Amino acid sequence: MDYVLIIVMGRSNKGFNMKSNMGNLDRGIRISIALLIAVLYFAGMLSGVGAVVLGVVAVVLLLTSAIGFCPAYLPLGLSTKEKKGQ
Repeated sequence: MDYVLIIVMGRSNKGFNMKSNMGNLDRGIRISIALLIAVLYFAGMLSGVGAVVLGVVAVVLLLTSAIGFCPAYLPLGLSTKEKKGQ
């Protein structure tokens, strides 16, 4: 049986709205960095604690790219997504 973990964040009356806040360029850069980390790891250039830390970073980059949403952008009010009509 597969389990899905859903993390719900937010504290406003409207609830948490997970709208996409990442543009295509941002997503592409994140995926490229994650792939670079994977290549370095499998080539034996990363090991130990550094490999684990960068592995976690790579997974986070891939997940945020896949869903198109970066939680770190919320408190800063950032968005790299292009506005409609521009």
